[in-house]
Amino acid sequence: MEKLVNVLGAGPAVLAFDVGGTDVKAALIDGVGAICDVVRVPTPRDGARTAAAVVDLVGELGRKLTANHPHVRPAAAGLVVPGYVDDEAGIGVYSENLGWTDYPFRDRAQAELGLQVAFGHDVRAAGEAEYRLGAAAPFGDVIVMTLGTGIAGAIFVRGQLYAGGGMAGEMGHSRVADEPDCACGGRGCLEAVASAGAIARRYTRATGVAVTGAKEVRDRARRGDPDAIGVWESALDALALDLSHSVALLAPEAIVLGGGLSEAGADLFDALERRLDALLTFQRRPRLLRASIGENAGVIGAALRARDLVDSRTGPGRDPRPWPGT
Repeated sequence: MEKLVNVLGAGPAVLAFDVGGTDVKAALIDGVGAICDVVRVPTPRDGARTAAAVVDLVGELGRKLTANHPHVRPAAAGLVVPGYVDDEAGIGVYSENLGWTDYPFRDRAQAELGLQVAFGHDVRAAGEAEYRLGAAAPFGDVIVMTLGTGIAGAIFVRGQLYAGGGMAGEMGHSRVADEPDCACGGRGCLEAVASAGAIARRYTRATGVAVTGAKEVRDRARRGDPDAIGVWESALDALALDLSHSVALLAPEAIVLGGGLSEAGADLFDALERRLDALLTFQRRPRLLRASIGENAGVIGAALRARDLVDSRTGPGRDPRPWPGT
């Protein structure tokens, strides 16, 4: 397969895995920073075994990628997952969407791959990619927010990622309305009102008409469907309200929006600009920017973490050879 992108620059070859609520993406990055191959498959769901099934899939995909590109020998792997994540301990503490609790992803993935694994949160990893290589790079104080199946963000303060013990950036679970119920157990959470899935669900609940996703709701709103207009506009109201709270608390220079909803372009950005202008008074008005890395931001962020891990162990006096098993 032809190499897709050369965005990371020269460095160790690594495997990268981005686990999402819908899909798992796996990539192999070579020593010049090109993505040799990307594989995208549905996220396995197996009840209490979902986390174990994810690790099994990570092993399977890693072996497939390295077999297809035998000239590329990964020195480490990066694995990022959704939910509440303890990066330091390597544990997926909780995911309401995928149903795991306190699962030792890093240790299990290392055993499965035979590689040292850098582990972290999917949105923070995507945010790091955007901060180091994309639209957030010019700013010291910036929020990178993903609007997709879920809603969460990566917060950078004075150029440093703030994780809050794994709990920072969960904007999707701030309360912005009186309803509907959220999968987290709360009510009126931003994610239950304005995520891509929520927009589609709310329209179907209001009309009885099943839609393929948020894009169809937006398209129906453009054509004058009053129910679609109501759902779309209320989602934008909720997003703008949440952004105004982040602005009041953190005063970011910019807010970078990615994920599926960001593809709405002006229908999203112009509407949020107008709403923020109406909500903010003396606060610093951030620039609203579209994420530039694209759909592979998560795997690129995972790859960056894997490279950082290699760099941390190949400094002065360290063995620069690939991890055993490669």
